[in-house]
Order: sequence, then C-alpha cells, then structure tokens
Amino acid sequence: MEQSKKSGRYERLYQQIKDLLVKSNNPISAMATISAVLHHKMDGFFWTGFYLLQDDKLQVGPYQGSLACINLAKDTGVCWAGINRRETIIVPDVHAFPGHIACDGRSQSEIVVPLYNIQGEITGVLDVDSDSLATFDETDAYWLEKIVELVYQFPPVDNGA
Repeated sequence: MEQSKKSGRYERLYQQIKDLLVKSNNPISAMATISAVLHHKMDGFFWTGFYLLQDDKLQVGPYQGSLACINLAKDTGVCWAGINRRETIIVPDVHAFPGHIACDGRSQSEIVVPLYNIQGEITGVLDVDSDSLATFDETDAYWLEKIVELVYQFPPVDNGA
C-alpha cells in the first residue's frame, strides 16, 4: 500500500479506535477491539493480537486470525525480542529471524510493538503477522505504537463501590 494511503488509513483507524475505547476502562476489552479493527481494516494483516506477560511467561491474549500458540518459549522469537529490547521489531522475513516461533507456517513477515501499562511497565506486545514478505515498515511502527498506547489511556471508572 502506498505510504500516504497507509498513513491516512491508520489515522482514521486511530480515531475510530480512540472513540470506541473511551467507552471502556478494561484493557482486555481494549486489546480485543484493537485486534478486531486492525485485523479487518488493514491490508496484509494475517494474524493480529496481543501476547501478555503472565508469571514470567508470554501467553496469548485477545487476537484475530488463525489458531495461536498459547505460550511462547522464554527469550525466543520476535515477541520476546520486543519485550527484551523494549522496542518495536520489524521483521521483513520471519524465516531469517533466529529463533522465530512459527505458530502458523503461512506467516512471512511480522511486527511486534511493546505494550506498557500506566506505570510504564511492559505487560506484553501487539503482534501482527502477514502472509507476505516485507509487509511492515516505519509507518506501521509509528501508528501501531500510537494505537497500542490507547490500551491503558482510559483509567478505571470509580463507581463508588
């Protein structure tokens, strides 16, 4: 997709997601909404979802796409690289990435964006796979980082309970 068209689509999706999430104060609901919107609105998104840190394990969270791996082996693959480096990882060819975890053999390229809570602690990653090579670039990184920030943007509502 042409860069200006991709940026424009992301900008519209960012606003749509933000408008949807203002009604929620639940990070899991936010992740489910983000996964669904991105998966169905962005070209080339073959698998779209979150992996969450649970007791020092990386486990699948809300996602869209084919069956996911439940647990990702510690310090292996693109998702753990994103956690350990604390940065977005763009992989043009997953078969060239040392230790890549193939949950679905059709995946060809991948982007992983770290997810931080409001205390600044890393809690997981957004993981997007494509069944085409070199799908993701800096435009995807920029907008997906902004979108992922929305997960914890809206604090829990105190209902006086």
